[in-house]
Amino acid sequence: MSIVTHQMSEGKILADQVSMTSSIVRRNTEISKALNDSDLHPLLKKIYANRGVTTLKQVTYSLNDLLDYSLLKDIDIASEIIANAIMQQKNILIVGDFDADGATSSAVMIRSLKAFGLLDVDYLVPNRFDFGYGLSPQIVDVAAQLKSTSGSPPDLIITVDNGISSIEGVKRANNLGIQVVVTDHHLSADELPDAAAIVNPNQPGCDFPTKSIAGVGVAFYVMLAVRAVLREKNWFGEKLPEPNMANYLDLVALGTVADVVPLDENNRILIEFGLQRIRANKGCAGINALLTIAGKSIESCSSQDFGFIVGPRLNAAGRLDDMSVGIECLLSDDYEQALHYATMLNQMNIQRRQIEAEMLEQALALMDQQVSLLTGSDEIPDALALYDEQWHQGVVGLLASRIKEKFHRPVIAFADSGNGEIKGSGRSIPGLHIRDVLDAVSKQHAGLIDKFGGHAMAAGLTIKKDNFEKFKKVFNERVSSVLRPEDLNNNSETDGPIDAKYLTIDTSEQLKYASPWGQLFPEPAFDDCFKVANWRIVGEKHLKLDLIKEDSGECFAAIAFNKTDADLPAGDNSIRIVYRLDVNEFRGNRSLQLIVQHIEAVN
Repeated sequence: MSIVTHQMSEGKILADQVSMTSSIVRRNTEISKALNDSDLHPLLKKIYANRGVTTLKQVTYSLNDLLDYSLLKDIDIASEIIANAIMQQKNILIVGDFDADGATSSAVMIRSLKAFGLLDVDYLVPNRFDFGYGLSPQIVDVAAQLKSTSGSPPDLIITVDNGISSIEGVKRANNLGIQVVVTDHHLSADELPDAAAIVNPNQPGCDFPTKSIAGVGVAFYVMLAVRAVLREKNWFGEKLPEPNMANYLDLVALGTVADVVPLDENNRILIEFGLQRIRANKGCAGINALLTIAGKSIESCSSQDFGFIVGPRLNAAGRLDDMSVGIECLLSDDYEQALHYATMLNQMNIQRRQIEAEMLEQALALMDQQVSLLTGSDEIPDALALYDEQWHQGVVGLLASRIKEKFHRPVIAFADSGNGEIKGSGRSIPGLHIRDVLDAVSKQHAGLIDKFGGHAMAAGLTIKKDNFEKFKKVFNERVSSVLRPEDLNNNSETDGPIDAKYLTIDTSEQLKYASPWGQLFPEPAFDDCFKVANWRIVGEKHLKLDLIKEDSGECFAAIAFNKTDADLPAGDNSIRIVYRLDVNEFRGNRSLQLIVQHIEAVN
């Protein structure tokens, strides 16, 4: 069922209407007999059906249902190489990425290798400002100069959450006599690096059923395979007990949610058991410290906490400074030490938010210039490419995400990287595979893009500063040729109205823990009509509301973050909202609160 409040014309939206134009689309999938006959909460039956669930097995998670690691191409070769390196006590260097997925991947690898008995293992994460992304020739040269505890350079480099596009970097390592095993999940180019082994579900010829696993998931699977090889070689014994790999699922869960990969059934299993470990106070000290510093309960940790609380704090290190702070936090077994790192990460995140707010203000001013926002005489392009020489490299991805949310357009934001180059970070909307768009642009306009990579919803690239105007034009043209007009609708998908008897704290908590919610398995959202009894602005930029449900007359507290009274329809005090259920805790009191995501007039 669709509730359309504004009709679109040929996919175009007037610039001054963008933030107000939207469609509410109600999910309405028939509930299967298996769900209908179950003891699930009636509301959950509807919610699960709307997310493609037809059997209880899909939401009653078991580690026995995880996909078999042997389905990953070349994992047998990779695990044999790594196992032999462990048994021969070679020097292994983990080369990670500077985001939460890369940090958790590095931590899973290092913790596992040490538990397998390896004495000499270290990590190296390229500083994005000095070396950029991945296993570049420059970072290989740095790695070759590192002296391990044995006084020699690494024998083996294992990449995590990167490497599939590191053709020149692997070549440099091979020339220096350093073996490379690539573990990654990003899409591959036409040419693959000449590594000793590549484990990546998105490489050609890999039959692993799910392509949406995060880098940390791939790292976890590789370590499962390594443990199996060591077991076959009788490596474990009384002096070195075989480790339980479930001990690392808290890290896998965090990295999976923070990387915003689609939460298919396999990913939900990984996340659910990681969350269970944390709630049972069996998680690593670093995750506990990050939750504590943010004022969140360890015992009630949810996937939403990973996405909005822990992940951003971890990412802040890679965006502003050096991800080693985040990795050290995740590797620490001493809570006080972990809390020290978590405090540093929290301060970085505060700084990151300040920088992001300033950049967003500048970006909106730039949009004013580009599309005459004040007069509405122009139309927002189908794709947006923005650049400012003062923008921070580490925050352009977040800026692109904020602009995308406001205007519902694919966005690439660029910042200076020196030597006449600018680096861009892009975010897409449903219906557009942004990495494929960049691939097409690169092939149709040779030399326009220096390098690129990414996923369907996020990508990164480097271009010459002098090519920006041409790229902006070509990027918009390519997007316009791919997107359908309806893709430009800013749809708010909901699970429909909710009976007033379910608007309770108990229902809210049942929904919170019913499943790991995330990308393509969204947290339940509802829409309904209310009358505004009262409103006020809190925290200078948030709208606090008292809402009366029209069909029952009950009053509910609500809050709309980053909205003001300007978002309330003029005239009648009746509104239709899209909202989530939440529990507000204040001075020991708990009450139901509606989190408002969208507001519009009642037609």
